[in-house]
Amino acid sequence: MTMSTRPALVAATLAAVLLGTAALARQSVWGNFTSTTPNAGNTITAAADFRAPTASASAIGKTAGGIVGQIKKGGTYYVYANVSDSGNPASGVSSVTANVSSITSGSTAVALSAGSFSAGGVSYGYRSAALTAGSTLAAGSYSYSLTLTDVAGNSKTQTGFTVTVDNTAPTGTDVQIVNGGATAGLAEAGDKITFTYSSEIDPNSILSGWNSGSASVVVRLNNATNDTVTIYNAANTTQLPLGTVSLGRSDYTTANITFGASGTASSMAMGGNTITITLGTQSAAATTASATGTMTWTPSASATDAAGNAGSTTAVTESGAADKEF
Repeated sequence: MTMSTRPALVAATLAAVLLGTAALARQSVWGNFTSTTPNAGNTITAAADFRAPTASASAIGKTAGGIVGQIKKGGTYYVYANVSDSGNPASGVSSVTANVSSITSGSTAVALSAGSFSAGGVSYGYRSAALTAGSTLAAGSYSYSLTLTDVAGNSKTQTGFTVTVDNTAPTGTDVQIVNGGATAGLAEAGDKITFTYSSEIDPNSILSGWNSGSASVVVRLNNATNDTVTIYNAANTTQLPLGTVSLGRSDYTTANITFGASGTASSMAMGGNTITITLGTQSAAATTASATGTMTWTPSASATDAAGNAGSTTAVTESGAADKEF
C-alpha cells in the first residue's frame, strides 16, 4: 500500500463505521418508540375486505323433507348451504347461487335466499326455491357448485358438492313377528313385528319428523276372516304407511284390540332396511293361536326411500316355515 492510497482507505473505513452506527441508531430509535400524547391526525384504518365468502356445508334434499343427498329423476328438490364471509373486517355475504345444470337443464345460477332452514337434521342459512330434476336423469352421482359473492365484490366458485340420483323403488322383502312376552302364539306386550325392505326407507315418509329413533305408536290387532295388524300414530287417529299384515289365521283375537293406546306405548324404531314395532299395553286379552300359519304383508306406496321413490305395494309372504305368530 502506498502512502497516497492510505488516507483514502482510512476515510472509507471511517465512513462505513459511521453508516453502521447510524443504521444501528435508527433501529434503536424505532425499537424504543413510544406514544405519550394523542395526535388526532394519526389514524389507523382497517384493511379492506379482500376475501370471498366460503361455504362450510351444502346439500340437496327432496322437497318432501327427510334424508338429504338423494333425489330421483323428475323429483323436486332444494339446494341448501351454509355460507360465511371471512374478510378483515367481513363486508357480509351479498349473494349465493348454485350451478345445478347437471341435474336441472339450464340452471347455471340458481339464487339461494337467506333464512333459517333445516334438512336432514342440519340447520342451513341459505336455500333455493323448489327445483325439478330432469325427467330422464340416469341413476348415479352428480356434481354441482356454488358461486359466493360478498358486499365488497369478492367472488369465488366453490366445487366438490354432489348428490345421488336413485330411480329404483323400494320393495318389501320380509315380515316377521317374534315372541317377546310370556306365551308363544299369544299377542301381548313385548312381542315384536319387523318389516324388512330392499333399501332404507326415509323415516320422515312413515311419520312426519321421525328420524329413525324410537317413536311411540299404536298397534291394532283386527278381528277378521284372517286377523290383521295395522300400525297407527301415537294418537291412534292415523294409520302409518306400513301397510297391512294378514296373519293367515282367524284365531289370534275375537275382537279388535289396541296395543299402546293407553299405558305403555308401542314403539317403532329403524335400523338399516328394517322397521321394528314393539307392542305396548294391550286394551284387552287376545287368544292363543291353535295352529301355525303364514303371514302376508301388503306394503304402502306412501313409504318412500331417501330419494323419494314410492314403495312397491306387491304383497310379501313371510319367509321360513309356517309358525304361530307372537
